[in-house]
Amino acid sequence: MAAPLLAEENTMADTQDIQDFTRKFDVVDKNIGTREILSSVYDALKIKGYNPVNQIVGYILSEDPTYITNYNNARSLICRIDRDELLRELVMSYLEKGGKSGVQK
Repeated sequence: MAAPLLAEENTMADTQDIQDFTRKFDVVDKNIGTREILSSVYDALKIKGYNPVNQIVGYILSEDPTYITNYNNARSLICRIDRDELLRELVMSYLEKGGKSGVQK
């Protein structure tokens, strides 16, 4: 008779552990920035034989993700970036490289 009671005690202890446990959810690769994503997408397009600049421009203009290959999760990655944010980053980078001082972020 002691064995069933012991099993019941273990079940209650397991239930208490589960109730005290809080599961954490973290977004995968949360720290990947726009620059890293764009670089990965560029590399994936180049490896697959596409003209990366033309394909990325096509995506930006149309917001149609089929301009981006699925290779190396490139399509999924670029869809994580808000298109307005992507345009903003590209313009900022362009102006900064062109020697425009005083470009506001």
